[in-house]
Amino acid sequence: MAIAETAMLIVQAGGNEAGRRWPLQHGRTVIGRDIDCDIVLPDRLVSRHHAYVVWDLVNDREGYVVEDLRSKNGTFVNGQEVTEPRLLEDGDEIQIALRFKLAFVDAGETAPLTFDLPDAVERLRLMEETRQVIVKDQMVDPPLSPAQFRLLALLIASQGNVVGREEIVRQVWPEALEEGVSEQAIDALVRRLRERLNEIDPSHQYIVTVRGHGFRFENAPPWSAR
Repeated sequence: MAIAETAMLIVQAGGNEAGRRWPLQHGRTVIGRDIDCDIVLPDRLVSRHHAYVVWDLVNDREGYVVEDLRSKNGTFVNGQEVTEPRLLEDGDEIQIALRFKLAFVDAGETAPLTFDLPDAVERLRLMEETRQVIVKDQMVDPPLSPAQFRLLALLIASQGNVVGREEIVRQVWPEALEEGVSEQAIDALVRRLRERLNEIDPSHQYIVTVRGHGFRFENAPPWSAR
């Protein structure tokens, strides 16, 4: 462990970016998909200019503040959507588009050398570029359908948070928002995805139904057989 000389953001989860860290200055630090951003997160769910962090004054308190830039898929702090400038506290978790999680480490606080990523990252890995899925070191073959892959990526990015049906439709079937998608279609997609994962790892149910709310991705316990 080391004491952070300056405040920083550390990617805790999100594709190949996990573990990267960026020191923060008092000026504006823009987060987004575009290459002109200070923190570039290359993912289609991230808006070109998604959010920013800046030193500012909020409710008579001075510190680093995060604000969403009218992004399509939202910015969240500790699971709550950012709808106005929000003052950050050491250890806060910034979630970008349900895809990336960035930990805020304040200056003078202890910064981890590495983050312990969830066990599921090792047990189940997504290959974004090729859209392949590896479960317990075995590739899912034939590959998941595009809808199955998008659903799995969305659930994993939620890192244990419940994903509602409306959000699933918005991310998996964006072209069908106006017409709507039936609950039966969502349930069928979830059921088929479970079946595909169970073909390789029947010892654990990765996708859990939370009645009345939606679905969440559940990490396999670390003592499970690999």
